[in-house]
Amino acid sequence: QVQLVESGGGSVQAGGSLRLSCAASGSTYSRKCIGWFRQAPGKEREGVAGIDDDDRIRYADSVKGRFTISRDNAKHTLWLQMNSLKPEDTAMYYCAAGEKIGTMCYWWDYKYWGQGTQVTVSS
Repeated sequence: QVQLVESGGGSVQAGGSLRLSCAASGSTYSRKCIGWFRQAPGKEREGVAGIDDDDRIRYADSVKGRFTISRDNAKHTLWLQMNSLKPEDTAMYYCAAGEKIGTMCYWWDYKYWGQGTQVTVSS
């Protein structure tokens, strides 16, 4: 059974930090791609950060240098450290997993989703 449970969202002022956590079931964590997506009101869901089984990391251009994805394989846990937050980072953040079809994980490879955790950044 695929299970992804996010936590750590909240409200913060611009320039602040938050750390999101994702607890994944064993079968989910074994997927080759695991990462974070977000969806703001009225916008499409977009990939934020992902990491594959070769520890290759991918970030959206909008978060490079501010967000850091990491994981603990023994605990089946994924994190997203978000620093220097901006109002435009406000969104529902989802933990996601998927199979690596090619040589690396692309945003469209992610097929399994958590329920999401809200992040709100005020100016």
